[in-house]
Amino acid sequence: MRQPVMQPLADYHAYPDDAMQRRAREFADNLKRRRTVRDYVARDVPREVLEHCLRAAASAPSGANMQPWHFAVITDPAVKRRIRLAAEEEEREFYRERAPQEWLEALAPLGTDEHKPFLEHATLIAIFAQRHGALPDGRRVKHYYVAESLGIATGFLIAALHDAGLATLTHTPSPMGFLNEICQRPENEKPYLLLVTGFPTPDCRVPEFGGTRKPMDEVTSWF
Repeated sequence: MRQPVMQPLADYHAYPDDAMQRRAREFADNLKRRRTVRDYVARDVPREVLEHCLRAAASAPSGANMQPWHFAVITDPAVKRRIRLAAEEEEREFYRERAPQEWLEALAPLGTDEHKPFLEHATLIAIFAQRHGALPDGRRVKHYYVAESLGIATGFLIAALHDAGLATLTHTPSPMGFLNEICQRPENEKPYLLLVTGFPTPDCRVPEFGGTRKPMDEVTSWF
């Protein structure tokens, strides 16, 4: 078995307690402003901004450092149109046939339905989970903790996009196999999430209850 090669931790920055508290508070306050947005203007996000945000996402920790992800950025109007048509087809079946009544009632306050115009107005990032990869010699290697790794990387990406001044929406039509074909991704990758990002319309509205959060004493425990 190959022995690990370790190196000094060179990039850690220590802060005084008051600076840590300020930075933590400002970060939490900034993320608290984030809302899920479904109304976007047809305006391209600068590529340089997306590249930096994706670099943040790709820095996320992953199981055995396998980095089992791929981010497909879609800006071409024709490709976005194909994605919208495919997603709406799945959503129609979901809302009209597959979804149990309890689920539909839970979604009702959001005002969502099978119509997804934001898929053509905003920038799309299709996030793929790589179930296995390949070694330099071509041998197949299994990826571990794929869902956990993708969840962390997606969280990094959403936070980075928000911090850059962009709105976001997580979209998960089911099934999402059409994304493999449209984005030309191999069979070892499974669509994990379709992240929508861009600039809200001036008259954008969001659900009233969506900004509420459970009290901290309900979601945290201290021992």
